[in-house]
This record gives sequence, C-alpha cells and structure tokens, in this order.
Amino acid sequence: MPRSFLAFTLATLAPIPFLVAGALFGGWACWIALLYITLFVAAVDEFGPVFASDGEAADDEEADQLSLMLVLVHFVLLALMVWSLSGKGIGLFSLDGVALFAATGLFMGQVSNSNAHELIHRGARGLRRAGTWVYISLLFGHHASAHPLVHHVHVGTPNDPNTSRMNESFYRFVRRAWVGSFKKGLAAETARRAQLERAQWDYRHPYVLYVGGAIALLFVSFLIGGLKGVGVHLCLAAFAQTQLMLSDYVQHYGLERAADGARFEPVTAKHSWNAPHWLSSLWMLGAPRHSDHHAHPGKRFTALENPVRGEAPMLPHALPVMAFIALYPKLWKKVMNPHAEAWRAA
Repeated sequence: MPRSFLAFTLATLAPIPFLVAGALFGGWACWIALLYITLFVAAVDEFGPVFASDGEAADDEEADQLSLMLVLVHFVLLALMVWSLSGKGIGLFSLDGVALFAATGLFMGQVSNSNAHELIHRGARGLRRAGTWVYISLLFGHHASAHPLVHHVHVGTPNDPNTSRMNESFYRFVRRAWVGSFKKGLAAETARRAQLERAQWDYRHPYVLYVGGAIALLFVSFLIGGLKGVGVHLCLAAFAQTQLMLSDYVQHYGLERAADGARFEPVTAKHSWNAPHWLSSLWMLGAPRHSDHHAHPGKRFTALENPVRGEAPMLPHALPVMAFIALYPKLWKKVMNPHAEAWRAA
C-alpha cells in the first residue's frame, strides 16, 4: 500500500473542493463529495488492487504537516457548513443540503476524528492541543482524556466502556460507551491531577476546557447562523460522534483479554480487529491498522503496519463498510459473529 505524504494527502483532501463548492453553490458538487466518501472508497477497497507489501512511509515531519493541515480544513469546513446549512447558503432542508450534510458529517467522523485521534497521542503539546480542540468542536472533548487514560489501559476488559461485547448491538453499546467514557475519563483526569498535587477542580482541569470550549464554539456558530447555526453544529457533531463510536464498536467487537485473578493478560495484536484495505486506510489515516496502534500508540499513522494473517483478527470487509453493517444488528451478527466466534475459539 502506498504510504507517502502524497498518497495520504490525495485520499483525505480529494472531497474538499466539492464540499466547499457544494456549500457555496449546491448542486452536483454535494453529490460528488458524498459518492467519493461512500461508494467510491468502498468500491476501490472491495474490487481494487491488493498490495503485497507497503511502500516507504512518509517521514514524521510530513505526517505532522498533513495532520495540522487537516485541523485547519476541519475548522474551515465547520464554519462554512454552519453558515451554508443554516440557510445563509443552500440550507439543510433540500436534497442538496441533505447530501452535503451527510458528506460533511462522514468527513468529520472518519477523517477529522482519525486525525484528532492521531494528534492526542503526540508528545508535542501543540499537536496534542490541536487534536483536543478538534474533539471539543465535535462536542466530544472528553475523548482526549478517556481514550488514552481509559481505553488504552483497559481495552478488552469490563473496565473499558469502549470495548463492545459479544452479541451487544451498536445501539446498546453507544449509550453505555458515551456515558461511561465521559465518567471514567473524568475520574482518571481528576486522579491524575491529585497525583500531580494539583487542585482537583480549577480552571485548568481538562474537563473545564472540554465543556467551556464546546459552549464557546457553539456561541461562535450562533454568531454565524443564529439558532439554526447552533442546530447545524449540534447535528454535525452528533453525526461525527456516531462515526467514532462505530469505529470503536467494530474494532474491538467480542475481543476479550483473559483474566488471571484480578489481573488481565497484556494487550496484544489479537485484541483488535484490523482491515487490510488500502484506500480506506489512507482515508482514515491508518485507523484500520488498529492492532499496531494499540501496540505502539505513539507511532504515526504513516508508519502503522498490518499484522500478519493469523496473528490478529481481520474484518471481512473494509472498516467503513463494517461500520455501515453495524447499524443493522441482525445483519451485523450474521456477518460478524462467525468471524468473532472462530477467533475466540482459536
């Protein structure tokens, strides 16, 4: 699979001109953006060429440059869509508006989320803050705490609200995961501040930033589009959050770490589902290569590797396709349970 700076850039930024044109003028541009993000990516993954090995990875500086570029794109798109879909442009309540909303929500949920996830694992404070603010804009700021402090520590155990259980539907999972990650992230951050001998609650507590920042950005949306602008922002954030929750649901479905008394076995490649499909891996900044991410959280997306077959569980279809199937619980169990049961038995 190509892993150059150019490959990731082309894959992630390809729909941006059409999203912008759709926001300004409506029409065919809205539909081209939506078709690229959905049918085109899925078709290339399903029927496109299979690469026997990865190309040379982009260097760290190029990866960070693309991440920062995508942060800028995210905030420009958010402001533009609030303006346009609130009625200043094409408006939401039309076929073009619905297509544009869906395409933008998918971009924010699949690309902006993957990029923010990448950045909150960076060691540099500026990069980490950039990722945090993307999550805050999606009204999901607590993920910047809950993901590294809870999910990465407790994945595959009952202590992780973001590990989906065998035969648990997505709809049951999302209710448990959203509330659970908020509460457990809050507890982890408060405990961490106590260890650093800081006041448990003051203006520097991350959750103050998450909630206060979300309110501030919603006020900006009010200035741009009034109450309709706030509504558009809320709906885009909810749609993007759903994409994030779907990724968590799919990538850990039915996988458990064996318990030995009060302790659990170490996290290994077998505790995450992976997908070898190349275009969605570029589009989602390596997110389908999930085992390597859990093994090396600080590794940049350009360097993530797919595990050897047999070493880790593989999804039967590309990650975005499996996320779509997860919306239909009966179909999900029919497609996914045989793979999950075979892996658990092995």
